[in-house]
Order: sequence, then C-alpha cells, then structure tokens
Amino acid sequence: MAGGVGGAKLAAGLQHAVGDALTVVVNTGDDFEHLGLHISPDLDTVMFTLGGVANKSQGWGLEGETWNFIAQLERLDGPAWFRLGDKDIANHVLRTSRLADGHSLSRVTKELCAAYGVRAKLLPMSDDPVRTIVHSGKLAIPFQEYFVKLQCGPRVDRLEFRGADTARMNELLGSIAPGSLNAVVFCPSNPYLSIDPILSISGFSEWLRRLGAPVVAVSPIVAGTAIKGPAAKIMRELGHEPSAKTVAAHYRGIIDGLLIDSSDSELQSEIQALGIKVRVTNTVMKSDADRITLAEESLRFAREVAKR
Repeated sequence: MAGGVGGAKLAAGLQHAVGDALTVVVNTGDDFEHLGLHISPDLDTVMFTLGGVANKSQGWGLEGETWNFIAQLERLDGPAWFRLGDKDIANHVLRTSRLADGHSLSRVTKELCAAYGVRAKLLPMSDDPVRTIVHSGKLAIPFQEYFVKLQCGPRVDRLEFRGADTARMNELLGSIAPGSLNAVVFCPSNPYLSIDPILSISGFSEWLRRLGAPVVAVSPIVAGTAIKGPAAKIMRELGHEPSAKTVAAHYRGIIDGLLIDSSDSELQSEIQALGIKVRVTNTVMKSDADRITLAEESLRFAREVAKR
C-alpha cells in the first residue's frame, strides 16, 4: 500500500527484493482533473520511481524535465499553480484519452507501466473516483489545492474521502487468494492522506483481513517529525502528538507489526502495549541501498510476525 514519495521509495526497494511478485496498491484519492486532463499524482510518482526515471532531487516528476508549457501558461495568466512538465504532459494526455475511450484506470496504468519498464504490478486502489477533501472551518478544499496551491497552510479539521462509500476496490485484487501472500506492507506514506483513502473503500479492510497475511507498516514519523509532507502537522491539528506511537494507534486493529526508526526506540514498549509487534531499525531512506535494506527488513519482520 503506497502513495507519495516515501511510499514510492520503499516500493522501489520491494521491487528490487521480489521483482514481479510485488503488487503495489496506490492511493488515487489525490487524483483530479486539471486543464481537462486526468492527473494521478501518486500513481505517477510510484510509477516513475519504480521505472527508474523519477527526478532524484525532488522525488517526484521525471528526470530531465523541461518547463516550456508551464512558462507559456504563466505568460497567458493561466492556472499554473500545478506545475506540469513538458514530458509529463504526455502521460496525462494519454491517460485522459484512454479513459475517454472507455478504458479503466487500471488498464491505462498497466500500459504506462509497461512503457516505463516497471516490473511490479501497479494497481490504483479503485477504478471508481474517490477524492480527498480537506475540511478546514467552513471550507471544503480539494486535496491538490490544499497540498500544492495552498502549500498545506489551512488547518485540517476533518478529512473526507468523497465517493469511497460507493467505490469498488480494484477488482484485480479479488484474484488474490487468501493465504497466497507472504506479506502486506504499508509503506511510510502519510497515514491520513495516502493509506486512509485506500482503507476507506467499502470492503477493503475486510478483504485485507481475509487474506490471512501478516500486515506490517513502516512509520513515516521519525523523532516526532515527518520525513516529507504534512503528516506531523495534520496529527497535531487532529489533536495527536506526532510520533510513531500515534501511527501505531492509528493503524491498531489493522496491522500486526510496525517498523520504527532507531531514534524512536524508547517507544517500543508503549507500542507493544497496544498489541502491535515492533521492529527497531533504520527507516530513513537516503539512498537506493537504504531502500533495499528497509524492504528486506520489512519482509523479514513480516515472516517473523507470521510465525508468532
């Protein structure tokens, strides 16, 4: 389960570890329509990372991108707050065209992944639209406006995953037989913005339990802060202390184990008291080697959890 840059990094490590045996379920709650195009930011971030073409310095977008389109859009006083690179536009145009022809988002994603040489199977969480809405006071803000245009500034009072109650989880997940998976890994993605939209889909949590596989998560909070993104800010605004323990409590009843960073080792006993097993390790991925090491550690931990 993944979304965002942190999720994409660990997914890349897992792909290195297990190759095409990996299925990545990706958040699509941050998908939106912009300038007539269907944009799937998390799908693209994970796809570019697994395909080895992501911009290494920023973690999203394509390496070697150019920005002539957005510069011209700015000259025309158009909505340039969401930056679309010249290369990246081809993905959005092709996706939009295929969807308009009646193809599912899953099918389009499969075609794009093949073009980028992605070995893992990438699945949008649903082929039905689910949209994350940030409620702040009396405002209901579409997620990309909150995240990009407003730079996560507004206080988060509540998150809504509009359409999740009627959306169907990706039908391809139904082909995964109970007992056939070695592990389910929640990548160190934002629990509220990347993982919760997946879990909010009707029937998804029940399906996860029926799989019978050990479920482990990697905390995206290290020493009280988020490696990237607004996870810690949202925790505070929702009345929680930003910590790995808060992540554990949020996932309680869903996960069997949590990997936390060595800097949070003092929280191990408190998390275990919640009925969640803990592995203390390095969770900060600064290099490709770190991604692979954390992926292998996550899989080892899942195997140990399954034996207990």
